[in-house]
Amino acid sequence: MTVLSVNINKIALIRNSRGSNYPDLLKVAKDCESFGAQGITVHPRPDERHIKYADCLELKNNISTELNIEGYPNERFLQLIQEVRPQQVTLVPDLPGALTSDNGWDTITNASFLRDVIYEIKKTGARVSLFIEPIEQLIEGAADVQADRIEYYTGPYAKIFTDNPEHAIRKYAQTSHFAERLGLKINAGHDLNLDNLKYFKDHVPNLAEVSIGHAIVCDSLYYGLENTIQMYRRCLA
Repeated sequence: MTVLSVNINKIALIRNSRGSNYPDLLKVAKDCESFGAQGITVHPRPDERHIKYADCLELKNNISTELNIEGYPNERFLQLIQEVRPQQVTLVPDLPGALTSDNGWDTITNASFLRDVIYEIKKTGARVSLFIEPIEQLIEGAADVQADRIEYYTGPYAKIFTDNPEHAIRKYAQTSHFAERLGLKINAGHDLNLDNLKYFKDHVPNLAEVSIGHAIVCDSLYYGLENTIQMYRRCLA
């Protein structure tokens, strides 16, 4: 079974745009769960332009599914993880001002740094996933630094999927077996949507989890949140 974790950053962005608590982030998260989400993902950034650091603890204390916190492991982020203790931490190599996560870790160049960070995070009981591109050397590097999972950066897949789906999926499908042999479970995220998700799942059968936010919020404008989440769940069935 592939788990659907709904990223609620865009909900927080809408809330913050009016300086109030509407929409109510916690209510939306709990509604997502009742509509079929099997996890909630957030990515607090240093400027708190969408998810605020305080949101993370409130979510952890009130949702019933897993909380996945994404972020660059600076001192403030690591303090947050110590306080909140989510079930999963997804590390991304973003610079502080990045608009979105658009590249994966170089697990070879950053091996020492990642090994130390992962060691500290695992003390909280969380599993650790590394945002990564489908390259065997980098995947092997993820295993070497004791990551539990990798999260495929699927932006390149989504970009060329419409024109050439077979080419788009090739590296992900090939390296997924390599990752599995190393004992790594596979997550995926970035630009996955109703058009390309089922194809990705069908060709990466050992896919453990996907994290999707932007597309779910966009589709919800037309289909409604409950129906949209169910549509994504059917893509993963």
